[in-house]
Amino acid sequence: MRGEDGRQRAILVVINPEQRVPKGHPLRRIKAVADAALAQLSPLFDEMYSTVGRPSIPPERLLKASLLMALYTVRSERLLCEQLDYNFLFRWFLDLEADEASFDHSTFSRNRARLLEHEVAGEFFRAVVEQARGLKLLSDEHFTVDGTLVEAWASLKSFKRKDASPSEPPDDPGNPTVNFHGERRSNATHQSTTDPEAQLAKKGAGKEAKLCYSANALMENRHALLVDFQVEPADGYAERRAAIAMVDERLPGRRRVTLGGDKGYDTSDFVADCRALAITPHVARNQARRGGSALDARTVRHPGYSVSQWIRKQVEEAFGWMKTIGGLRKTRYRGRERVQMHAYLVAAAYNLIRIAKLSPAPA
Repeated sequence: MRGEDGRQRAILVVINPEQRVPKGHPLRRIKAVADAALAQLSPLFDEMYSTVGRPSIPPERLLKASLLMALYTVRSERLLCEQLDYNFLFRWFLDLEADEASFDHSTFSRNRARLLEHEVAGEFFRAVVEQARGLKLLSDEHFTVDGTLVEAWASLKSFKRKDASPSEPPDDPGNPTVNFHGERRSNATHQSTTDPEAQLAKKGAGKEAKLCYSANALMENRHALLVDFQVEPADGYAERRAAIAMVDERLPGRRRVTLGGDKGYDTSDFVADCRALAITPHVARNQARRGGSALDARTVRHPGYSVSQWIRKQVEEAFGWMKTIGGLRKTRYRGRERVQMHAYLVAAAYNLIRIAKLSPAPA
């Protein structure tokens, strides 16, 4: 017989969040690894806050909320806080009680300065990398480096001459009419008034130029986990500059390692810097450059060079996930420091997904 569609009635129930989330849900393993990484940062969190006063929102909860935004493609902090009122899975991940009020979206803005001052996002990313190292998931011999462009939160209409005099009030303050066609513009003479640290850059010849940052990844070749992720100004030299800085800081010279890369890294300066750091450059040969490739036959003749060239393409999968799912195609913050914080959190979310798939589930 047909059931009746009755109205909901308020009743007193006891809900166990652990029973409501499926046992095999992938977020369970991600939560366990993230909590272990955050436990390592507890001494840092103690230094950030005063011992007296009103208790604040735990920083662990704010960081895990940022992970949820990357994992589930939540486009804004306001929308995440709205979903916390009815999404039981999100509340379980953040350790919120079923009847506990969700925090306001302004909590992120009020605590962002404190998180930036102590570089919490970077420390959390490195703690996640240490979790992967403890699970024997990282290679200590073979690595890959690559870079991509991240569109800045600034319009081309804000890209104006640095020495421009005050102009007339715009016809529309929200969307002014700007005719810059035919005008020669470059980073040397122009600057964005919205995000001054963003640089005008393009992917290649024939592509449109946008205000961007350069995001650079250092990946280990065993399981394609990110070891470091740095944001640099998109000035054309950021990829090679960031690559040398990352390998010098994250890959101590205990043994000789290999470093894969695309043709953009096949320059004499980059190859010489790698060899000075006891690193064998396994970059793609650019025979079209003047003078030919900077790599000699003794490097490219070994089978390991071909393996590095085959594996290095996996870094594009990391960039693809962070842009399409993690929300890093266009940053939601302004300024390199805030963009770096956002990039660290998205890169940590990517690593957590990889670790959850590769590591065995706890008993």
